[in-house]
Amino acid sequence: MAKSTKIYTFLAFLLLVLPALAVSECTCDKEDEVHDKAEALEYKTAALASILFASAIGVLIPVLGKFTPALSPEKDIFFMIRAFAAGVILSTGFTHVFPDAFESLTSPCLSEHPWGDFPFTGFVSMCAAMGTLMVDAFATAYFKRLNMKNGHIEADGDEEKSAGTRGQDHDHSHGLSDSSSSSHQLLRQRVISQVLEMGIIVHSVIIGISLGASRGAQVIKPLVAALTFHQFFEGMGLGSCITQAKFKNKTIATMVLFFALTTPMGIAIGIGIANVYDENSQNALIVEGIFNAASAGILIYMALVDFLAADFMSDRMQNSSHLQFGANICVLLGAGLMSLLAKWA
Repeated sequence: MAKSTKIYTFLAFLLLVLPALAVSECTCDKEDEVHDKAEALEYKTAALASILFASAIGVLIPVLGKFTPALSPEKDIFFMIRAFAAGVILSTGFTHVFPDAFESLTSPCLSEHPWGDFPFTGFVSMCAAMGTLMVDAFATAYFKRLNMKNGHIEADGDEEKSAGTRGQDHDHSHGLSDSSSSSHQLLRQRVISQVLEMGIIVHSVIIGISLGASRGAQVIKPLVAALTFHQFFEGMGLGSCITQAKFKNKTIATMVLFFALTTPMGIAIGIGIANVYDENSQNALIVEGIFNAASAGILIYMALVDFLAADFMSDRMQNSSHLQFGANICVLLGAGLMSLLAKWA
């Protein structure tokens, strides 16, 4: 898909630009510390491998539902996984990304004017959330109009093509109506999954670079386990969204690889610029703060609107008290576990 190519080109560009923007001279006095670089590098290497593995496993668990009947989107267990993932993503936005953004943009290392005159963190998050809503609405409306104009929508997955063919064989009028509704939902899921991945990857780049550029083993050590679980749970959220979008296998593989490799790539970049990277420089604080704030707005919007509201207000959820109870427990469990990880990461 041409749109997907543009998105991933932008994200790849982001990986290269962020480190350059963040490198500058320090504006705050730093304490002289002695660090064991060899020990720190060992933990960074371990973090790179463990986060790569955890990210891949996390995002693949829901995706495997395409090949495993027990995990298919039609099963109640998929709703449970999706509810758990929604809690994880919501907590990531509120307890991980937004506080980091607030800390960066209110740092005493920044000049008082304009950074002390206005709540930039909340403003950027709000703009990102509204921007996500607009992208979601405009993209969905555009494809819906295109669908109505052409009388059909070009499928990206084999499932949709076969469904459309069966509808025409039995009842053309009724089948076209069902196909139109199905296509509308499918296109919306694709927009959701790509916007969600963009928000997650932006945050993943930043935490990867920050970890890779850290100099102290005592700082890195607790982050390794915490970020490993963080990426695993976040991967589950993204994977459940990708699964419902019914992309072709090639597109799924691209999205999975991008998510799995982004944080390790960020760590590798951080290791490479560790000697010149200064997390207290004005450039680093502003870039990280703005990108984290935008990422927080995207994640919070996606979790509340496209995950929780969409699923909990659906007919299937409303008609099953058993499913409602289980989904509520899973949301609380996902949010609780990810909030607990905020103590270390």
